[in-house]
Amino acid sequence: MTLNDKARWTGFEAAGEQFYRLDVASLLGADFRCLPHVLRILFENAMRSAPAEETAHLPQAFRDWLAQGSSLVEIPFLPNRIMMHDTTCGPALVDIAAMRDVLAENGRDPDLLMPRIPVDVSTDHSSGVDVFARPDAFQRNLEKEFARNAERYRLMKWAAAAMPGVRVHPPGSGIMHTINLERLSRVIVSETHRGERRAFPDALLGTDSHTPTVNGLGVLGWGVGGLEAEGALFGVPVVLRIPNVIGVKLTGRLRDGVLATDLALEVTRALRAIGVTGDFVEFFGPGVRSLSVGERAAIANMAPEYGASTGYFPIDDKALAYLARIGRPPEDCALVEAYARASGLWFDAEAEPRFTQTTAIDLNAIEASVAGPRRPQDRLTAGSTRSAFTPALRPARKGALPDGAVVIAAITSCTNTSDASMLAAAGILAGKARARGLLPPAHVKTSLAPGSPTAERFLRRAGLLDDLEGLGFGIVGYGCTTCIGNSGALLDVVRNELGREGFRPVAVLSGNRNFPGRVHPDLENGFLASPPLVIAFALAGTVNIDIAREPLGFDRAGEPVMLGEIWPTGAEIDEAVASGWDMADFDAAYQEAATRPLWIDLDAPSGPQFPWNPASTYLRKPPFVRPQGLPAAEGHARPLIVLGDDVTTDHISPANQIRPDSPAGQHIIAGGGDPADLNVFASRRGNFEVMVRGAFTNRMAVNRLLPADAPAGFTRHEPSGEIVPLTEAAERYASESTPLVLVAGERYGMGSSRDWAAKAVALLGVRAVIAASIERIHRTNLIGMGILPLLLPEGVDPGTLAIGSADLFAVDLRPDHLMPRCTVPLTLIRPSGETVAIALRAAIETSLEITLLKSGGLIPHVLGGLLEDAGSRI
Repeated sequence: MTLNDKARWTGFEAAGEQFYRLDVASLLGADFRCLPHVLRILFENAMRSAPAEETAHLPQAFRDWLAQGSSLVEIPFLPNRIMMHDTTCGPALVDIAAMRDVLAENGRDPDLLMPRIPVDVSTDHSSGVDVFARPDAFQRNLEKEFARNAERYRLMKWAAAAMPGVRVHPPGSGIMHTINLERLSRVIVSETHRGERRAFPDALLGTDSHTPTVNGLGVLGWGVGGLEAEGALFGVPVVLRIPNVIGVKLTGRLRDGVLATDLALEVTRALRAIGVTGDFVEFFGPGVRSLSVGERAAIANMAPEYGASTGYFPIDDKALAYLARIGRPPEDCALVEAYARASGLWFDAEAEPRFTQTTAIDLNAIEASVAGPRRPQDRLTAGSTRSAFTPALRPARKGALPDGAVVIAAITSCTNTSDASMLAAAGILAGKARARGLLPPAHVKTSLAPGSPTAERFLRRAGLLDDLEGLGFGIVGYGCTTCIGNSGALLDVVRNELGREGFRPVAVLSGNRNFPGRVHPDLENGFLASPPLVIAFALAGTVNIDIAREPLGFDRAGEPVMLGEIWPTGAEIDEAVASGWDMADFDAAYQEAATRPLWIDLDAPSGPQFPWNPASTYLRKPPFVRPQGLPAAEGHARPLIVLGDDVTTDHISPANQIRPDSPAGQHIIAGGGDPADLNVFASRRGNFEVMVRGAFTNRMAVNRLLPADAPAGFTRHEPSGEIVPLTEAAERYASESTPLVLVAGERYGMGSSRDWAAKAVALLGVRAVIAASIERIHRTNLIGMGILPLLLPEGVDPGTLAIGSADLFAVDLRPDHLMPRCTVPLTLIRPSGETVAIALRAAIETSLEITLLKSGGLIPHVLGGLLEDAGSRI
């Protein structure tokens, strides 16, 4: 029985209507308002959603958290909705279609497998920059997107028809996090229960690490892997420890000309320095009041970059103003305010709740910044880009592209284009630069891909779009594009210079990640910057410049043009936003996106089971969809691959272009694929045979078992000693019944929440990942695939262990005796017979995770339950 006892529901009024809320504050008394807002929301969610017998201990558990600032107590979390994008939804739908087949093969009704909560699917990760700097770029890119991805989009349309509750937002609808802000988030949800209108906080999970964008509006959400989201869809509870909460006190206000991007990059630097991996972050203090929802969203968006699960801004009058500006009815805004005030969720700028740890940031001290050239946390002042390179950038040579040439300049991603003021700032700078006669050099590939389809209307009405287009920053799509690696081909003039000694091409983008090879496989260096700074670097054509003090170029009269002369003022930005904003744009733009003929006319199959095409190179039934996990691992394990620090999910499972000469490309071509248009890995995630061949092929994923000049994606097979592709080594080890482990350094699995970073490792036969630290989402994905995550003792890493391919790992990989955070003994056996004993710690946080490991992963857990109880419906 869930906690739906009317005695615990308290009435309140909003816009003349009576509502009821669960009065969890009364269970804690005065202690309730000492909790961070995120814990108040989690407490309410657990008490409302879980059976009463499972929540009786929670009031005391939250009191204990207040006493200690931390807890090991587990709580359930039930989101009221799920969000996915096409490259996480695609693999999930492939899994679901295959699971329905398993049910049918075992005499069960496929419709037993039905989502229990709504899921919104955005189609944003497949938009690419094939065409740019021309008026028809958006339409031509959209047509190319449909031509490449029609199979996947048909799968999505099938799912929406076969499973009520699945809603697809077609290509061109924008980026999922902007859609979430502008269209989907209610902040406070109401539903009718036994004749009563009950209200509770909107809370969601998303299969993208940047889901916390919506926390800028006061909605609690965080990113999970696709596997964890699949579990939530089918009723497997999300169980987490009551999290540590890091409080970031904001004081002052941003100076004129300083943008939210600059603050987000400083927050990222500061919190990475503290170390907040897996924690919740909450912003408090008087400086919060000075930030708009758009600015807050940019900061919350970067939560995975600063290592946190989520970054939260509580509900206040800025949230209400935003809701009104996007056209929400007055009664909706009234409900949000009335509920938040009555339930203790309304923000008090003077309050200082209890946090696990606090840090402070003075907004007055923030300055124009970039981050790079390889990590989002490496913040620099905007004029310091040349100092970030070792060895130093070389002076420009006549007739050759300069070392540090900007070859991609992209205003892109949910991070900075969800805020109209930053788009306005870019447009104003473009207008001033254009008036002085500046243009980007011919080697710069320019693009603008806003997160919302309302952007075109806004920019045109504000009189800014012509100037952006005049500098090459016309709209190429409404999707992730360059930020996710769909940057398209480099210009010929750049490709001709690749590989030349002393030439290090650079990307500058208004995105959230700049890991080597992410933006484009040929680019190892990139800087994150605000939209107007992206344009400024495009005009300069190089990062070998102090952009704050050296000319961007020369005007028609031969006079130098300095950045300060064309930088937009706050008043100019405010005026542009006011002149360009029209709340009617939101309904009109999204309705246009939903009814484009390319989507409406796309045919799709129907019926409870998806009809697989054996000839498809996009959609293949995966072998890990089965009712049982792998048999218990026996014998000593061998290392398949040994890696260093900061191995991201991009390095493990790439998202960008598939090269024709790569193992994945050769496999697709052998199956009939076009060598000239193999698409990106992100679009092939429904084909396990392609994805496993792409694993660890990023040249930055250096396998320490091999010589430094060995190709990526290879390892040494033992005892033969032969250097072979990872897939071949995995096949050999499987035929020899040899269990495998993967060893890595700090922050293994940082970056995107892609489940294929775990799926590929599982298909390579890895039974355990042993690392100095493992990022939160990737850790849960490993468990979802039945892979045991283990942590090395502090001070021990792959370098200190000097692991060789002939070393044996004597470690018990059976899950039978596991406990959360238990010790797992490991003995390294060297070829000489020497042994090294190491006490590993299981990176397991909850009893549910142990259950999943014992089942062999999430999919066997769900299928096993359905097959055992034919009457159940998930």
